[in-house]
Amino acid sequence: MSIPVLSAAAAAVESPTDGAAVTGHDPTHHRRLALIARGRRTRLASTVAVVFALAGVNVADHLLGWNTMWLGPVGAVALLGFARWQGLSWHQLGLARHTHARGIRWGLGVIAVVALVYLLGILLPTTRTAFLDARYHLPPAGALLTAFVMIPVGTILLEEVAFRSVLWGFLSRHARMWQVLAGSSVLFGLWHVLPAMASASGNAAIGSAVAGLGPFAKAAVVGGTVAFTALGGVVAGELRRRSGSVFASVGMHWATNALGVLFGVIAWRLAA
Repeated sequence: MSIPVLSAAAAAVESPTDGAAVTGHDPTHHRRLALIARGRRTRLASTVAVVFALAGVNVADHLLGWNTMWLGPVGAVALLGFARWQGLSWHQLGLARHTHARGIRWGLGVIAVVALVYLLGILLPTTRTAFLDARYHLPPAGALLTAFVMIPVGTILLEEVAFRSVLWGFLSRHARMWQVLAGSSVLFGLWHVLPAMASASGNAAIGSAVAGLGPFAKAAVVGGTVAFTALGGVVAGELRRRSGSVFASVGMHWATNALGVLFGVIAWRLAA
């Protein structure tokens, strides 16, 4: 009986060391780690690809003169298709069905707040000039078409899908939520560099504000626009985060852009 007992004791002593050695050199474990590392590199490459694609769309729009009325919808569909192909869920994209109602409520609330601010802005002579943008010195029919068709289809659709849906979803796989918010907002601000270059000549308030800067006027306009739109991206991103839906940030985006056109028509009438 003593020999089996000693054999069992020896096996018990040796087994921890043997098990650790097997685990340390387990090929399955190494394959699992390699797959994880490869998945991280693939996700990072996909995120970088989205950023470069957005840069290309921006150049095509503002330098090559491509029509955003088709570029916006096509770009939005392509980005969503790529995101789904890369495994992002509708929830990660801010488009899950169960969040629609909450997002719409947030969006409508923001529209009401912005409308009130704009109304006060055009009623006060000191702030009315901010609404006198030559691009939107339009007849009522043209203003309605711009506010309800041109801006939603040509601007908001692509930008919201790009920055608060697809890019947001990709960044969320690498970073914490505050980093996702900051990163998407900074890129949203940089997105407006090219359109900002024409702002000084189109808006009376901006033009007069930078008139004394001489050769630095355009740089000031671009820098200010990037900072302002990045801040707007923070607000829009926070709405998206709190509601879980892109519809909340869509409401804010439409309110700040489209209501600016509609109230601009009134401002031009009051200034006449």
